[in-house]
Amino acid sequence: MTDWDDLRFVLETVRCGGLSGAARALGVNHATVARRITAAETALGTQLFDRRPTGYVPTEAGEDAARAGEAVEARHAALGRAIAARDASITGTLTVTAPQLLIQRGLAPILGAFCAEYPGVSLKVLGANTPLNLAHREADVAIRISDTPDPDLVGRQVATQNSGVFASHDYLKRLEQNPDKRLDWLRFVHWEGAPKSVQDVYPNLHVQMHLDDMVAMLGAVAAGLGATRMPCFLGDTDPELARVPGIGLMPYPSIWVLTHADLRHVPRIAAFTQFVSDALRAKRPIFAGEQV
Repeated sequence: MTDWDDLRFVLETVRCGGLSGAARALGVNHATVARRITAAETALGTQLFDRRPTGYVPTEAGEDAARAGEAVEARHAALGRAIAARDASITGTLTVTAPQLLIQRGLAPILGAFCAEYPGVSLKVLGANTPLNLAHREADVAIRISDTPDPDLVGRQVATQNSGVFASHDYLKRLEQNPDKRLDWLRFVHWEGAPKSVQDVYPNLHVQMHLDDMVAMLGAVAAGLGATRMPCFLGDTDPELARVPGIGLMPYPSIWVLTHADLRHVPRIAAFTQFVSDALRAKRPIFAGEQV
C-alpha cells in the first residue's frame, strides 16, 4: 500500500474509535471515511475493520496499519519542522494557541503589539482550551495554563498564578444581609467541589449550579447567581466582580510559553516567544492577585 492518504483514514478511525470521530478529525463525512477504508483494504488485500452494529472495530491487521500510519505521520511532521527551522527571516505565518479567556483578558494587546513590531509576521490565533499537537504542526507556539506542561515541548514558565473566590457586587450585598451567611456556590464541573478553606468560612455553602464552561461561569457570577473560584486575572480585572470577604488566595496553575524543540530557533518563533514571555512577565502582579 503506497497511498498515505488512505492510510490516514485508517489511522484516524482507530485513533478516534470509529467513523464519527474520524470524520470530524478529517473534516469529511462518514461515507468518505468508509470509502477510503475500503480502498485501503482493497490495496492491502486484507480486512482492516470488523463492521459491527456498534461500529468499526480494528482487526489485528487494522492495528498494524494504524501503527504504520502513525510512523508515516511522525516522519511527515518531522519533515515539516525541519523545513520550517531553515527559515531565517522574521516573516511568514505563525500559529499560536492559547485559552480564550487569557486572550480576552490580557494576551490580545500583547499580540497586537507583536504584530506592530513585526509586520512581516501573520499571526493565526487559535483560542482553545484543549491542547493542540505541536509535533504535528497544529500550532507553532502554545501558551498554556498548567502545572505539568508537555515534557516534549520547550519553553519557559512566565508567571505563577493565584486564584480567589469572586461574586458580583449585588450578590455580596445580599450575602452580607443574609443572617445564615449561606454561600451559593457555582461549581465548575472540571474541578473538585468548593475548597475546604471556603467551606470553613461558609459552612452553610450550597451548590447552586454546575457549569462546564468558564465563559458561562463568568456570566453566571456576573448575573448574581452565586460565587465561585477563578484565577485572579479573571476576577480582579472584571469591574462587575469582587472577592468574597474572609477567603484568602489559593494557588493556581502557572502560565507557560512553549514550542517544539525543533522549531525554537526559527526566527519568527524565537522572536514571538521572547516578546510574549517578556510581556506576560510584566503582568505577574495581576496573575498573582497582587494588583487589584
